[in-house]
Amino acid sequence: MAREGLFPLYGKEGEAPTGMRITGTVQGEGKLTGMPSLFLRLFGCNLDCVWQLPSGELCACDTPSAFKEGMPVKSVSVNELATQILMAMPHLNHLVVTGGEPFLQADSLFLLVQALKERRGDLHVTIETNGTLFHEALASVVDLVSISPKLASSFAGKTQLKEVDIRVIQAFLSLRVERKGMDLQLKFVVSSPRDEAEIHRILAQLVSYEKEDILLMPLGNTPQIIAANTPMVLEMAIRNNWRYAQRLHVALFGAREGV
Repeated sequence: MAREGLFPLYGKEGEAPTGMRITGTVQGEGKLTGMPSLFLRLFGCNLDCVWQLPSGELCACDTPSAFKEGMPVKSVSVNELATQILMAMPHLNHLVVTGGEPFLQADSLFLLVQALKERRGDLHVTIETNGTLFHEALASVVDLVSISPKLASSFAGKTQLKEVDIRVIQAFLSLRVERKGMDLQLKFVVSSPRDEAEIHRILAQLVSYEKEDILLMPLGNTPQIIAANTPMVLEMAIRNNWRYAQRLHVALFGAREGV
């Protein structure tokens, strides 16, 4: 696990990072925005994203604790972690697994989700991924796969851009067709008007997605940066009949970690 591990927790070291006297927060992004949830952040990522704003300013990934070398890491067994999760969320039934890139630990994560659902039949599990890795068994036991394909604008200053892996994203889409009850979203972080054409190129190579699966989210880890990007992203979403996705957690809690 990354430094935050299971979060936000109340009572361990005073009040929760949210400033509230309760464990849990709300999902800040995507189809389930506003849903009371507990988060599990895993360590390790296979990408190193840096975006460039229209102003030319660079904006690095907002979760360095999940992948930067030298950051503290927590190790725990699957059974122990399952117990910790269920004890922390008796009043909640939505767990969001994020990173980093959770699919780097897909085998262990599959066992964890299986154990959780055996003990809590009403538990809803979202897994957030950059869409570069596919693991059928893991994807088959979660309820929502939230894919955030990284566009060319997310590798600003890099000499070699990473192409979106269409085969992996299509594998998730095809699995949803086979497995009724599994939901999926394609959540694009938008930082430039140029992103629109790239999103169209990606979608043109995919099948079995719905309009409501496509979400555009303005780049930004502060309310100020998000506000500057919002008009451009909102117009792009409306023009294409795609969904606009806010970053509710930033609006509520600012740039704090663990919220």
